[in-house]
Amino acid sequence: MNTPLRIAALTALLLSATAHAAEQLSIDVHRDANCGCCKAWISHLETNGFKVNDHVETDMSSVKRRLGVEPRLASCHTGVINGKFVEGHVPADQVVALTKRNDLKGIAVPGMPMGSPGMEMGDRKDAYQVIGLSNDGHDVVVAQYPGH
Repeated sequence: MNTPLRIAALTALLLSATAHAAEQLSIDVHRDANCGCCKAWISHLETNGFKVNDHVETDMSSVKRRLGVEPRLASCHTGVINGKFVEGHVPADQVVALTKRNDLKGIAVPGMPMGSPGMEMGDRKDAYQVIGLSNDGHDVVVAQYPGH
């Protein structure tokens, strides 16, 4: 490869890396101090390129109420990205997808399904859904993950 082509290829690579770094999403995560699976979910997000602002809370119920998390959607931790809630063990790709959904107030994986991000324990994987809360208050299934 001649020198001008090498320079062009290197420039393209550097511009691509710079653009990728600029796209890093930031999320606030509210959790109880003693929650191990919450820390595991934070690690999942960081591994997938998120900048996580970790907030240890003493009253998660009031945090959830303030953020509009319906009790039927509740789990152990609550994230906030672009003013929308992310409740429970939501996969990182669904958090990214939420940032492009103007029709949703937030998304949730209710409960704590085994095998969801942060709840990996052995080979067990429960089937679960990612539920979106629409702006008019209706539940919408945005993704389904099969169990095995």
